Amino acid sequence: MQKKHVAVLGGGSFGTVLANFAASNSYQVSLWVRDAEQALRINSEGANATYHPDLKLSNNITANDDLASVISSAEYVLVATPSIIFEEVISRLEPLINSSVAVISCTKGIKPGPFRTMTDIINQHLGDIIGNKVGVLSGPNLAKEIAEEKIAGTVIASENERVAIEIKSMLSSNTFKVFSSQDILGVELAGALKNIYAICCGIAHAKLVGENALGFILTRSMAEMSRFAVAKGANPITFLGLAGMGDLMATCTSRLSRNFQLGELIAMDLSLIEAKERVGQVAEGARTLEVVFHEANKMNVSMPLVNSLYKILYSDNSSDQLIQDLIDHPNEVDVEFTYKEQS
Repeated sequence: MQKKHVAVLGGGSFGTVLANFAASNSYQVSLWVRDAEQALRINSEGANATYHPDLKLSNNITANDDLASVISSAEYVLVATPSIIFEEVISRLEPLINSSVAVISCTKGIKPGPFRTMTDIINQHLGDIIGNKVGVLSGPNLAKEIAEEKIAGTVIASENERVAIEIKSMLSSNTFKVFSSQDILGVELAGALKNIYAICCGIAHAKLVGENALGFILTRSMAEMSRFAVAKGANPITFLGLAGMGDLMATCTSRLSRNFQLGELIAMDLSLIEAKERVGQVAEGARTLEVVFHEANKMNVSMPLVNSLYKILYSDNSSDQLIQDLIDHPNEVDVEFTYKEQS
């Protein structure tokens, strides 16, 4: 039987483990990287030494820096690039794909001016070609742990049931469980928004505020995330699952999280630029914070942690102000959303 061809765009930490899952499940995988030298090293060494030097890659993976060659004959395209280049990459796909291709966003971020999710960008550029064969993959997926074959779960959200079924088959393993959802917007917003609160928790952890305070911040974070999502039209119930609470917990309590690390450095009074340089890899939370801050204010959605963190990162407020702002905020309602049965 002929192997199905999958293209994974982005040879970073997450793209590499996704490529290896698909290849280990007998898919033929083309891994797009932006650097020809990196592609040569991956192919010759059978590993991505930059991100996962100890992860032995399947022989079914071929790395290439030529996007057209990677896309050629691909039935599924998984896009795992940083959000800042996501639209550039998607726009380059327009002349390269046909109506039989499905495109899955594996990138957690939001594009400003106007506010757009990653699947919004896919639909804008490719919707007329691929229809509803669009999806988003998100969850508590710290790539280092996944590469070490530690247990993890994720969510594929798509309106196309066949796409969801195929992604489950493609990426599932003995240690990686894939669940499904039809709430594309909710899953996508959850994955992007939690990066903001990981920065908050990194700051709080560095300030030694205690476990009670971290629990306080996590629950207030969930309230803000779901409040914003509902204003955007997503289902708040989605935020109780892997893409919401699961990802929030993992990212906000782990030093493997780049956004958590960024928060710790901000708490040490480093500037945002200095903190980003120290983290090294892309921390999406700071970029997402800017977009969400302006969108929330435009929609008049209350997000005290977002407002406080924005002032810390972009208006030179002291990081000590984060907890005080939360304590001082007048909102004292705990759970704001209740499920009402349809009559």
